[in-house]
This record gives sequence, structure tokens and C-alpha cells, in this order.
Amino acid sequence: MSAPDRSRLGQFLAVLLLAAVAVSVAYRVTDVGFLTLTSIYMFSPMVAAGVVCLANGIAVAEVGLEIGRPRWLVLATLLALPLVALTLLGAVAVPDVAYNPLADPVPGLDLPPGLPGVVATFGLVLALGATVNAVFAFGEEFGWRGYLLWELAPLGFWPASAIVGGLWGLWHAPAILMGYNFPSFPILGVLMMVLACVAFSPVYTYLVVRAESVFAAALFHGVFNGSAGFVLAYAVTGDLVLRELVASPVGLAGVAAFGFAAVAIELAGPPSLAAAYSRT
Repeated sequence: MSAPDRSRLGQFLAVLLLAAVAVSVAYRVTDVGFLTLTSIYMFSPMVAAGVVCLANGIAVAEVGLEIGRPRWLVLATLLALPLVALTLLGAVAVPDVAYNPLADPVPGLDLPPGLPGVVATFGLVLALGATVNAVFAFGEEFGWRGYLLWELAPLGFWPASAIVGGLWGLWHAPAILMGYNFPSFPILGVLMMVLACVAFSPVYTYLVVRAESVFAAALFHGVFNGSAGFVLAYAVTGDLVLRELVASPVGLAGVAAFGFAAVAIELAGPPSLAAAYSRT
């Protein structure tokens, strides 16, 4: 299996850097809203991957743009929920973080009480996560777990996952410096996001390889983003450090939950990227 191509990687990183500079400048010199800018920015990895594929004659199916194995797509969609639940358990286990059973995880939506309300909430999360959210998540995932994972596959499961996760985390820097996720700790927040993305990355890699499709990552990402708010709603604390850096889906609670999943992958035996992305 051939080594990663530095020229293609350079093209990919150059487009991402241009996008990061563009969104940062636009935030400071225009009246375009934060949500609009970040929504557009989410598609920059897809654009970068598209540029590399077109410029180098790489078929999109080769980098995972195909349906793959439907059973694993379904599993990818569902797996986000137990990992969010594990994150919530880790968050409320922290001293000075309390569980609020009266929280309203979907503000403004009148849901029935008791078990029917819980079922309706999870149904809504799955429906939106696997559709609307997954479209935006695909804007990221075709770059990270499509092209980039394919390019780095010769390095093996764990090194490739770590590098993809690190770049994914750094890519969030413009949004975090604008106040996203860690509004009270923007600089430290960039480092925390890198740590979180490195922890998340093996699960994404595993699902994509098993599903033989980048859509697995988009579905998982969409549902995770849609359900991660449960942690912020139910785990309450007055301490800003705990709220933003610990009891958060992208805080230490999330890192720990995905760390357990990574250990499970290692114990089960991670899939071979060389076999999944065989190329000359």
C-alpha cells in the first residue's frame, strides 16, 4: 500500500486554511451572523476533499462515497445515543455537577410527560439527526473520514485516527475563538476541542471502515450533535470550568465516554485500514 501523498495533503490543507481565514475575516468585517458563517464553514472539508479528488482523478467511491453496508449505517445512527448517555453519566458523577430531572431538553416543544415523552424526544433526535443534521455533518465527514482517512490509511488505524482527529479539532479553532462551545475559555477551548476530537476519532474511523461508507460517520455525527444537548440540559452546575470544560459533550466527560469506546475497539481488535483502503 502506497504512503500518503504529500502533494494531495498539501492541497487539502491549503483549502482548509483559506476557508478558516475567510470565515475569521468575514466574522470581523461583515454583519453576517455567527450561525450563518459556521454553517457555511462546516462544508469546507467537503470542498477541500472535492478539490483534491477532482485535481487528482480520485473517484469519490474510492474515498467512501457509496452506500456500503446498510446494517452498519443503522448501527452508526443508533450508537450515538448510548455514548451521549455515557457522557451524561460521567458528567453527573463529577462533584458539584447535579442531575436535573426536570430539564427541558427540547425548549419550546410541548412533549407528553413520562415514558411517551422520552420516546418522542429520542424519536425526534434520531429523525433530525439522521436527516438535517447529517447533511451538515456530511460537509465535514467527506473531508475527514472520506478523503483524509483514505489518504492516511497506510499509517494504520490508530495513527490515522489520531491525525484525523487532531486536524479536525484544530479546524474548529475559528468557531471556538468566536465563542462556540467554550465561550468563557476560547484559547483553552481550542486545546480541549483537539483533545475531544482525537478521543472521538477512533469510533468514527471504526464505523466508516465497518460500514464501508463515509455516510456512517455523517449519520453518527448528525445524531450525536442532535442529542449532545441532553448533557448540557440535564447536567447542571454553576461552575463555568465544570460546565464548559468537564460536564460537556466536548469536555472531559465526552472524552472519557469515547475513551471507553476506544478501549473496547482495541480489545475487540481494530479493523485493518490497509485492507479497507487497498490501493497501489
